[in-house]
Amino acid sequence: MRYLLMICANEVSEAAASHEDTTAMMAGYATFAEEMNARNVLRDGNRLRPISDATTVRVRNSEILSTDGPFAETKEQMGGYYIVDVADLDEAIAVAAKIPSAQFGSIEIRPIWED
Repeated sequence: MRYLLMICANEVSEAAASHEDTTAMMAGYATFAEEMNARNVLRDGNRLRPISDATTVRVRNSEILSTDGPFAETKEQMGGYYIVDVADLDEAIAVAAKIPSAQFGSIEIRPIWED
């Protein structure tokens, strides 16, 4: 079953991290990707641009409304994602727990509708 793992963290805190902490986190992500590729569960994934580059779109009464920034003010922002193909939710949880940002942020797991 495929799951979307949404990586949520405070991007202000991440930006303020030391060079050493950032280097260690990126090494953790490289290790995670290697392990998940070896297990053949990783289908896609990417880092997202910061919320200052986000645009939210709504359609109301057939009018397209766009605003700068995310939909809601939150303490954590979605900074990236992975799509994994695993046996079940328990395995998706185990994979999500290995994502380095889970140590200071959160990983939201959502099953993908299968046709």
